[in-house]
Amino acid sequence: MLPFDMMLNAFVTLFVTIDPIGLAPIFLAITSGASKHERIRIGVRAVIVAAGILLTFALVGQAILSVMGISLPAFRIAGGILLFVIAFEMVFEKREARKTKSAEQAMSDDEIHNIAIFPLAIPLIAGPGAISAVLLLSSQSTDWIDMGSTLFIVVFVLGLVLFTFVIAGWVEKILGDNGRNILTRLLGVLLAALAVQFIADGVMAIVSG
Repeated sequence: MLPFDMMLNAFVTLFVTIDPIGLAPIFLAITSGASKHERIRIGVRAVIVAAGILLTFALVGQAILSVMGISLPAFRIAGGILLFVIAFEMVFEKREARKTKSAEQAMSDDEIHNIAIFPLAIPLIAGPGAISAVLLLSSQSTDWIDMGSTLFIVVFVLGLVLFTFVIAGWVEKILGDNGRNILTRLLGVLLAALAVQFIADGVMAIVSG
């Protein structure tokens, strides 16, 4: 089993990288127009998909990237571009317009499935940063007991993500429609900046490498 200080370091690394607290308002903006039940379904599915991705990379991530010839910087650039598209739609109300049009209708299973996978599971939860952190932490494991400790920490942090998703509805009631609209645009700008940072980091890593 990993020493306590290493487990604490692994927890802090993943917590800061995934940022469950910061994901809550983003989740609220992305699922605008969804009912409470639909929002919970989206959150649960997103966390399950992200868990599958991160646990897979923890176990066989190095081999996957090597076989496919994909570098983490390239993955970071791709994730940044996709995230920027979502940010653009949030700022210019395109996502809100689509949600408002069907606000009184239940989301289809396809819509719930798609939102849960992108952009929630990828790249917001299991993004390049989280995958890089998981690869780094798993590489420090010397046996299956250490690996088990690492996997437990990954699951625990993702549990915190799901908890913040569940309570996001309470935040929406406090904000109201105007507050939610302002928050959506503000977060769109922040997401755009995050996307540009992903792309810049990826480009710098490729150039320096």
